[in-house]
Amino acid sequence: WVMNVSRNNINPSVVPIFSSTRIDRNLSVGTIRIRANFQSKPYKALKNNAWITHVRVGSTSREATRDEEARLYQSAGLVKYGSRPVPNMKLEDLDLVRIENYFKYILKISAPSLEETHEWQQILLNSDLLVEIEDDVVCTSVSGLLLFGKNPNRQLMQAGVTAVAFPGIEKDYNITDEERIRGPLVSLLSEDRSIVESGVIDRSIEFVNRNMGSIAWLEGGLRHVKKTYPLNAVREAIVNAVTHRDYARGGTDIEVSLYKDRLEIVSPGGLPNGVTVEKMKQGIVRVTRNILIKDTLQNYRYIEHLGMGVRNRIIKSMWEHNGTEPEFIDADDRFVVCLWGSPP
Repeated sequence: WVMNVSRNNINPSVVPIFSSTRIDRNLSVGTIRIRANFQSKPYKALKNNAWITHVRVGSTSREATRDEEARLYQSAGLVKYGSRPVPNMKLEDLDLVRIENYFKYILKISAPSLEETHEWQQILLNSDLLVEIEDDVVCTSVSGLLLFGKNPNRQLMQAGVTAVAFPGIEKDYNITDEERIRGPLVSLLSEDRSIVESGVIDRSIEFVNRNMGSIAWLEGGLRHVKKTYPLNAVREAIVNAVTHRDYARGGTDIEVSLYKDRLEIVSPGGLPNGVTVEKMKQGIVRVTRNILIKDTLQNYRYIEHLGMGVRNRIIKSMWEHNGTEPEFIDADDRFVVCLWGSPP
C-alpha cells in the first residue's frame, strides 16, 4: 500500500524506505522514510483526479497559492525568475553608459559605440540582460533591469533597499537618518575601478558607514577609535542580501536597519532549498537563486569567494573586530543577518 501510494498518488513519484519494528507480541510499528530531493520539488498529491501542491503552515498543510507554487519551482531551480521578461521595459530603460562601463573596464572587452543600438541589443540578448518574448519584441530580463536599469522600480517595486538609522534599540517613529535607495545595483566605475557614481550596493554601504558611529577606548595614555562595525562584514552582508534575496516576492525592499546596539539586514525570502545556516557558517554553500546577478557581481569583485563570505568576511571579521558572534535567522519569509555593536 505504501509503495502504491508513493508511486501513483504523488508526482513526481517517490521511493520510500519502509521498515517494521516489533514492539511486543501483538504490536508492530511501521516506519516510512523518504530522502529529501530538493530538485524534485514541488511534489503534488492526487486529489479528486487533480494534482494539488500543498505547503506547510505551522502544524497544518494547505493548498498552495499560485505565487507560493511559483516560488517552490524557483527554489528547485526549475524556473529562473531572473530570466523572466519585464513587460514594457525595453533597451532604452537600461543604462547603456553603465553597461558600456561594465564591458570596457570590468570584462575588458571591446564594445560598440552607444549609438549602435542594434548591435547593443544583440549583445544584451546574448548576455540574458534582454529577453525576446516574441518576434521582434524584446524586453529587459528581471536581472538585467535590477543590475543596469535606469529606474527598476517602475516595474519591479521590490527593487532596492530601505535604510533607516534608529537612535534606540527598537524600531521607532523617531529616526536619525533614512534613505530609500533606488537605481541599478552596480556602480559606475573609472578605469582604475574607483567609484564615479554609486549604485544600490555601494550607496547602502555608504549609508551604514556614515551612521554607525565609532568605538573609543584607552590604552595607557593613548585614545584609540574605530568604527562600530568592520566595513568588509557590512559589505558582505549587503552584497549577500542583494544577490540571494527572493525577487519573486513583490513590493518588499531589502531592509538595512541600524540600532544603538546592532545592525540588521533583512532579505525577503528564506534560504533556498538545501541551504542551512550551519552550511553557510562552514562555507560549503554554492547555491544561488539569481545566477546572472551572482555572476555579474562576481565579475565586479563584489563577490570573490563564492560560499566563503559568511565564514571569512562576516563571522571572522566580527570576532576580530569586537569579539561578537553574528546572528543568522532563517524564517519562511525573510533571512536576517544581525551584527552586534559590542559584546553583550
